[in-house]
Amino acid sequence: MAGSAPFERDHRPPVGVPEPLAPGLRVVTAPNPGPMTFTGTRSYVVGEGEVAVIDPGPDDPAHRAALVAALAGERVAAVLVTHAHRDHSAGARAFAVAVGAPVLARGPVPVAPVPAFAGGGGEGRDAGFRPDRAIAEGARVTGPGWTLVALETPGHAADHLAFAWEEGGALFSGDHVMGWATTLISPPDGSLAAFRASLARLEGRAESVYYPGHGAPVRDPGRLVRHILAHRAAREAQIVAALGRGPATPEQLVAALYADVDPRLHAAARRNMVAHLIDLAERNLVSVEDGRFRFA
Repeated sequence: MAGSAPFERDHRPPVGVPEPLAPGLRVVTAPNPGPMTFTGTRSYVVGEGEVAVIDPGPDDPAHRAALVAALAGERVAAVLVTHAHRDHSAGARAFAVAVGAPVLARGPVPVAPVPAFAGGGGEGRDAGFRPDRAIAEGARVTGPGWTLVALETPGHAADHLAFAWEEGGALFSGDHVMGWATTLISPPDGSLAAFRASLARLEGRAESVYYPGHGAPVRDPGRLVRHILAHRAAREAQIVAALGRGPATPEQLVAALYADVDPRLHAAARRNMVAHLIDLAERNLVSVEDGRFRFA
């Protein structure tokens, strides 16, 4: 769909040990691989001597110990969290206490109500997560030789932030852009319209590499962003074509349009399908009656 997918799915990072990625940048991969986390959550360390840690990952004592060991003799100035999903944020509090640093994140963001047909939602949400300091668009976090700037990138999650690393010409993209797969969008916290808008704003930025929450560095981010936007447009066209053949439920649409996707991911595919249907309904292009969608 939408041309050849520029994904890297052969990523085999070391787990539990620091992996150098660039001058002033290391990553420790958490031992939480899976269908939704790929090879595991990537916890990034920016700087040397006095550092920032991005996404401490799940509440896993082994991963926390590995991160602390990787930072022996260094000071953590700030713990940054891209969004409050348990595979990114659940370990933040205990890690921050262990290293004596504040937790910075967007914090809870109100979400608009969604139609009753949306159902579900909230997969992986870390409902109790609260940062020590809420940060928003343009917030700057600095240390010796490094500067991180927060960018609000809602879509996957309403509270999602990416962090631009000025000296490295890079973006820590969290789950907004990942190099191994497209992103789950699960209403009400997820929004397809917001996701597309966040991607569109990244198109004009100058960063030459993205470091995602899961998977290998993205070395051609412009190409990947364009691919993801085209993928979403193509999926919408498929949904419109399917509904042109008659009314259908989300489950029927998933069965028809995701036949080539691992069945283990069909529940996630249904959430993406619901996100598309909400977006189409908000644009008055479809309506729903008795759980079946049709052209409005």
